[in-house]
Amino acid sequence: MAYTAKDYKGLIGMKGFSDTLLNNHFALYQGYVTNTNKVMDTLAALLKDGKVGTPEYAELKRRLGWEFNGMRLHELYFENLGGKAPLNKSGKLGKKLAEEFGSYENWEKDFRGTGAMRGIGWTILYQDNLSGKLINQWVNEHDTGHPAGCTPVLVLDVFEHAFMIDYGLKKADYIESFFNNINWGAAEARIK
Repeated sequence: MAYTAKDYKGLIGMKGFSDTLLNNHFALYQGYVTNTNKVMDTLAALLKDGKVGTPEYAELKRRLGWEFNGMRLHELYFENLGGKAPLNKSGKLGKKLAEEFGSYENWEKDFRGTGAMRGIGWTILYQDNLSGKLINQWVNEHDTGHPAGCTPVLVLDVFEHAFMIDYGLKKADYIESFFNNINWGAAEARIK
């Protein structure tokens, strides 16, 4: 079964994100979907031909994490954008953030601070599936740094392609626009 790129054109016109930036970002995401399918097809062919354990097979196995996670993290990111309302602090997610971080404001300060760190990657609010604990995590590359057994709740892309067209080096301004457009309902739906 091949993966199909999802349509996020409904985000066009979102305040703080130019159409050019979004269209470029959608094209990048579609490349991850295409490459995920190509890698999986090639791996299946190598398996069928008995070429498991070859250097090509090994490298494609390693590459799959990059392509697949690039696809999936972009989907989570786009799906938690497009919101117009602030977080309902008395809702499930609002209460959980206050419980885990002492207050919503403490959580937001930590999440923004994580996103503003030097470097490329992702800032992700995770929920530990065993304990239920919420964790703000920096993920440097798509395929490394994810805490095992955790579910992404809120995903912020902090690779340059996500903001430089509109914001140049002003990452904090991009993060502000991200916060102004969070779809809190999508994030809350990911909480277990």
